[in-house]
Amino acid sequence: MTARILIVAGSDSGGGAGIQADIRTVTMLGGHPMTAIAAITAQNTQGVSAVHAVPTDMVIAQIDAVADDIGVDAVKIGMIGSPETAGAVADRLARMTGVPIVFDPVMIATSGSVLADAGTIAAFDRLMAIATVTTPNLPELAALGGDAKAIVARTGRAVLVKGGHADGTTIVDRLVTPEGEMRFEGERIDTVHSHGTGCTLASAIAAGLGAGLALDEAVARARLFVRIALKEAPGLGRGHGPMGHAAVRLDIAGTAPMLNQMTVGATDQAASVAFYDALGLTRIVDAPGRYARFESAGGATLSVAAGEAGGVYLECADPDAAAARMAAAGYAVEAPATEQRWGWREAWLRDPGGNRVCLYRAGENRRFPPWRLG
Repeated sequence: MTARILIVAGSDSGGGAGIQADIRTVTMLGGHPMTAIAAITAQNTQGVSAVHAVPTDMVIAQIDAVADDIGVDAVKIGMIGSPETAGAVADRLARMTGVPIVFDPVMIATSGSVLADAGTIAAFDRLMAIATVTTPNLPELAALGGDAKAIVARTGRAVLVKGGHADGTTIVDRLVTPEGEMRFEGERIDTVHSHGTGCTLASAIAAGLGAGLALDEAVARARLFVRIALKEAPGLGRGHGPMGHAAVRLDIAGTAPMLNQMTVGATDQAASVAFYDALGLTRIVDAPGRYARFESAGGATLSVAAGEAGGVYLECADPDAAAARMAAAGYAVEAPATEQRWGWREAWLRDPGGNRVCLYRAGENRRFPPWRLG
């Protein structure tokens, strides 16, 4: 069943963050986005020029309309508009027993514009108390008291501390829960086109929770979504531009294997490369005479390997478990899941027709390896 994700947030007229980013994220992850708009902003990539808070009763009316008819599997809360709305939303969502809630305590836009006044920030405690996880960046965490473990101890709820504002080439996000702490690390992506990263991450987590993923799994998938969207940013505007949500496409492994990559053998590798160049595919990896990888318009990739048999590559969230499941069903596993030097974890099988089948996990390295062309 399609996960039904309710988004309570503000509208971004520039389309980079807020409701607009939330809708694109949930849609790309296979969910159904529903909205309760709490504020309307006039903004672009350079800043926010005006904010209009939607009346509290209208925000609650939007929540009631979708919850009473369509139903809700998870909630994402972003820009909330006013202290009154924060309290009313907390009261209304508290009645949704068992529904996971992701609270992104939006205070300042990427451009530096203020999106929550002191009274609204003071009301955030009500929302943190009902949230499955709260996702502050470092400045927001400081405004909330500066100590994630203290928040977890006080509320009994998880906090994901986003480390993007810290110095260094490696970004560390910390998921702090009553059970302990988990760290997620990734190389910093150098770009100014990062408008809406927080909104996107929170909505992606909500989409994962709504689909039944555990919190750590939802966070890991959401981080991958954000990283690929940053790399696919279209470069719009003169300031902090939007990310490329629509170009993430097939890179996020779901609960079932997805066909993302195929390899074909070549007796004349140069001739095969020229053929796929002429066909209009985009060459993204090239080792002349040996190997080339192409990207199709849909995001799937095709590799040409000199002298090798072809293979079908199925992206799996857990190739070890997928290979074990096939072995239990009586199919021979040609090679168990192992880490490859190019950053993929692969297990190999053969289908009854003799075709090689790879069950793998690669994430952003599938289309964005360090040696990608261009």
